Amino acid sequence: MTDENSVLDPGDPLPFDILAVEPSMPVLLVCDHASSRIPARFHNLGVSAEDMKTHCALDIGASAVTRSLSRSLGLPAVLAGYSRLVVDCNRRLDDPTAFPASIDGVVIPGNQELTHADRQARADALYWPYHHAVRDQLGVLESIAKAPALVAIHSFVPIRAGKHRPWDIGVLWDTDPRVPVPLIEGLRKDRDLVVGDNEPYSGKHIHDFTVDHHAEAEGLPHVSIEIRQDLVDTDEGAEHWAEVLASQLRTILSDADLYTHWTT
Repeated sequence: MTDENSVLDPGDPLPFDILAVEPSMPVLLVCDHASSRIPARFHNLGVSAEDMKTHCALDIGASAVTRSLSRSLGLPAVLAGYSRLVVDCNRRLDDPTAFPASIDGVVIPGNQELTHADRQARADALYWPYHHAVRDQLGVLESIAKAPALVAIHSFVPIRAGKHRPWDIGVLWDTDPRVPVPLIEGLRKDRDLVVGDNEPYSGKHIHDFTVDHHAEAEGLPHVSIEIRQDLVDTDEGAEHWAEVLASQLRTILSDADLYTHWTT
């Protein structure tokens, strides 16, 4: 492969999906791992059909939660159109896990011994168009507020490396507390919920590229949300958790004073 034309065929879907709504608030939802789609010419990168249905290929339930949350709150959204196995849109391109050779013990045959040209072609065809779409949508929202907010939706596996992960939901953040802290506090009012503060991942980690690149670097209010995938692997579960989030975010995001640039 030497260019982006060697990744997508003319009839292939776009590398992103935009949920275009009249925004009720200057907030953009993003979903980096919304799809398990692989470009046809890659033949699923040699990964089995069974493994393509797992968290290796996508964040199970994250797309459904994002779409439901978009409807509930009247917010635009950008969802990645292809699997993290081709290129992970939530990684820096110089991170080896951006083009994973394996995930959780599942070897990705089509990602072995990739050349620089291979990686560049995938980035040009899939990665940068997604991130340009995110930036474009934030630009639209800047006509409403000088510092629109970004909310990223993910899901995580209940058990990893043999260890049980007890959290129902995790709120990831680094230095800007404006959205994550009241969200954590609001969720924890439900004593039945196990809410992680920077669990099971940390918002301080460099793997959180989308939020870091589009929001944190620009001082935009933001938060990254992780929901345990066994809670959102059905339509009913995804709808429920979208409503849980909507009930908390509706108040937090309705504060007009939120939409200013954060400085430490």
